[in-house]
Amino acid sequence: MPRPRLNSNYRIFLGNDFILDYCTRLSYIQCRWMTSSKRVQDRSKSKRVHDLEIATEKHKVISKIQYLFEILKGEPENIIPIRNLDQHRKQINLPKPNKISDFLRKSPKLFELYKDLRGVVWCGLTEQAEKLVKEEEEIIEKHGEKAAEYVTRMLMMAVDKRLPLDKIAHYRRDLGLPMNFRKQWVHKYPENFRVVQPFKPYDEGEYLELVSWKSSWAITELEKTVLGLKEDQIDREHVPGLLKLSFPLKFPSSYKKVYRYGGKIEHFQKREYLSPYADARGLKAGSLEFDKRAVAVMHELLSFTIEKRLVTDYLTHFRREFVMPQKLMRLLLKHFGIFYVSERGKRFSVFLNEAYDGLELIEKHPLVVWKEKVLSLVGYRGKKKKIESFEDLSDMEHKTLLGSDSEDDHVQLELGQDETMHSLDSTSATDGSEMEIEEVCRAYND
Repeated sequence: MPRPRLNSNYRIFLGNDFILDYCTRLSYIQCRWMTSSKRVQDRSKSKRVHDLEIATEKHKVISKIQYLFEILKGEPENIIPIRNLDQHRKQINLPKPNKISDFLRKSPKLFELYKDLRGVVWCGLTEQAEKLVKEEEEIIEKHGEKAAEYVTRMLMMAVDKRLPLDKIAHYRRDLGLPMNFRKQWVHKYPENFRVVQPFKPYDEGEYLELVSWKSSWAITELEKTVLGLKEDQIDREHVPGLLKLSFPLKFPSSYKKVYRYGGKIEHFQKREYLSPYADARGLKAGSLEFDKRAVAVMHELLSFTIEKRLVTDYLTHFRREFVMPQKLMRLLLKHFGIFYVSERGKRFSVFLNEAYDGLELIEKHPLVVWKEKVLSLVGYRGKKKKIESFEDLSDMEHKTLLGSDSEDDHVQLELGQDETMHSLDSTSATDGSEMEIEEVCRAYND
């Protein structure tokens, strides 16, 4: 079919100004489309905090090491064939073509590799690593009471005073909970909470339910800091209600636009909001009071964690239980003086700005000190060591070491603590009700 021609009268009607305006708009649309796929941090480099990006990288490394520790701790002799580790690549976050054996060789002070008489390469913990694993268990045991307090306070913030056990398990490492969290730890504090069966017939998951309300715990960490409250100064009959406290702000030194928005920031800081421990069911979603309370809830949750950071997915999992908006990422990015969002890795991470001085935590939990000790032993120095064997057997092909597709070559792991293997890293980072990447970019870009 021939294309209709534009008559001369119509061409005159368009005019040069209209054509110029049309081209300008088209160019703008094309430009927006081409830049919408950029990463969050690339869209606004002035908001980027280099020190916290380094902290994120360190967290990625220690997460791999901790996961390997937990796999080996679950083995009867604390050793495992390397080819069996191949099934945990996704959780360890070590995709092919990276070799698991190469990763282990980079930390000879933590992991030992050797061959058996059949030429199968095994991995185990060094004596130094075994001491570190024992030390971690002792630290977790020593601070169990505080971890129980934080879990109880999470239940106190929940609208129904109970939370799905699976969702709390997401916080296991962040709160310093032990590997036996599901099977044993949750039953150690019956005066605080209890495990209950689901109330709905189509819900198969168990819940952790609050047993008794503790008024002295219904005070936010921000209140304690701003008001200088000590444990013995807290009102035992305290009733949570409206708060009018300013959140500590810390902006990147390279960000100069903070002066432009000073009035809006001051208005936000002076606005009253409902305590995270007060009943929020009466708040209107989308209102200013609703959003500020959500900021307070996220501030409180981050204050509970040992590193004052969380994967953003863990926050979004609790939107309904803590009465928070659907698009939490928009709120986190909007208040980047309070929170810092890093998108390194598969998922976004959020930091509590006030808790950091550069890349260092101002107050370090003993588990943070333990992680730093582990990190100091990561990284190979010198030549690669030859894998020791009982006999001088020829090296096996890499394909054989990491396992083939045959069932005989794969030995299933039978860990005593099965909850440890339900790694959250295997969960999709996307959420149907969360912001699309284009929205994230727009929220981050002024």
